[in-house]
Amino acid sequence: MLTETVLNAAIPRGLLERFRKLPKIDLHRHREGSIRLGTLLELAAEIPGLPFRKDELPRLVTLQPDDAHTAEVFLSKFGALRHFYVSREIIQRTTREVIEDAAADGVVYLELRVAPAALTAAGAGTYAQVLDWVQQASHKAEEDTGILVQLVALMNRHESLVEAARFIDLIVERKDDGYCGIDLAGDEMHYSGREVIPLFEKARKSGLGVSIHAGEWGPAENIQAAMLEFQADRIGHGVRVLESPETVSLALSRQIPFEVCLTSNVLSGVVQSLGSHPVKEMLKAGLQVTLNTDDPAIQQSTLSDELALAVSSCGLSSKQVGECMLNAARAAYLPEPAKATLVRSLQEGWKDILLPDSAAGQ
Repeated sequence: MLTETVLNAAIPRGLLERFRKLPKIDLHRHREGSIRLGTLLELAAEIPGLPFRKDELPRLVTLQPDDAHTAEVFLSKFGALRHFYVSREIIQRTTREVIEDAAADGVVYLELRVAPAALTAAGAGTYAQVLDWVQQASHKAEEDTGILVQLVALMNRHESLVEAARFIDLIVERKDDGYCGIDLAGDEMHYSGREVIPLFEKARKSGLGVSIHAGEWGPAENIQAAMLEFQADRIGHGVRVLESPETVSLALSRQIPFEVCLTSNVLSGVVQSLGSHPVKEMLKAGLQVTLNTDDPAIQQSTLSDELALAVSSCGLSSKQVGECMLNAARAAYLPEPAKATLVRSLQEGWKDILLPDSAAGQ
């Protein structure tokens, strides 16, 4: 597995198998970073005019042992993927397979990031069409697998204000039809995205959740801006929060969940190693940490891998990992009755890990 090879972090098999059997929640998984390599190789033989050879694909769309751990290399893997979305059938097939793979790993609730700009790049359809195609495929995959899926629509900071306005209007129209939230991602070092704040406010007032990628490659001040200016109710990554005591205090006062993605943070150069990842210190500070995948196909990892690495390489206890899963259940973009049901199911599934210490304290 690439994760073990590149990160020099062996995952104990018994620990991994234990986590595979437990119900899990992934709040931060990008659809475009989750496409099966086997499917892409199959499609590459069928789609005419691709600007690369089929044998180049593994290096183009997955991280390799000799790849540099930088944002540029990590993000470059998305470039080739945009050439594949040439039809409704391909968009729906790949969406279905992403959800099937999550379900096979024991994920019971998935919030899948969907970027309409990526899905329309090869001319398959309009923003509205691709959003509907993903929703339809998601609903069918839910029926077939039993997993609960919600969609979070994503735009990048560098996209135009015109595109942003169109994006927000389309998601607001679909907020009761599979789409539960919006996300702002992309280059936080060079684009603040502040011009779209009124649009995100419109979405928030409509009832959509607002998650902002911040404090990943950029400083802790970006996390503070996400909370104060964008009124984000969750932070994507946010691993640089500890650099600013003021930002930590604000996050604690607002009980903001952080969508942490361990392997991604190392492979994209955000942190140097799993052993130096701040997740343990974030938990010690009382922050609401959740553990997620980000881009499992690009990283060649699963959520079970992430949880096992949290214990074996980051120093978390299994109980802390279970508490992160409960944090995710409580942070889910679900109406209250459904959220309460999800929390109870996680508590039941993880009771052998969560209850011993808490029972002793009663």
